[in-house]
Amino acid sequence: MLHEPAKPAEKDPAGPYKMRLGIWMFAFYSLFYAGFVAVNLLSPLAMAAIVFAGLNLATVYGFALIIVALIEALIYDWMCRKKEAKFAKAEKQGAKKGKV
Repeated sequence: MLHEPAKPAEKDPAGPYKMRLGIWMFAFYSLFYAGFVAVNLLSPLAMAAIVFAGLNLATVYGFALIIVALIEALIYDWMCRKKEAKFAKAEKQGAKKGKV
């Protein structure tokens, strides 16, 4: 097996977009999680209330945290791929114009 040095990473033109998107998504999720912590801190008995299909608020909120994280990951991936494709298309068109 041949082990060569890793290829140096090139500059990612979509990098700033990805960073801003990630920060906004992190902020949203942090607020959602802070709500979970706040309910536990301020009114722990409220977590025992049955809210959906015989499940208490703690269980429903916990599953919601997991589901929201998964949905955010899928949205982040989709939006980043879309932005990368846009930059790749623009780069390809620019290369065609440069050759003509």
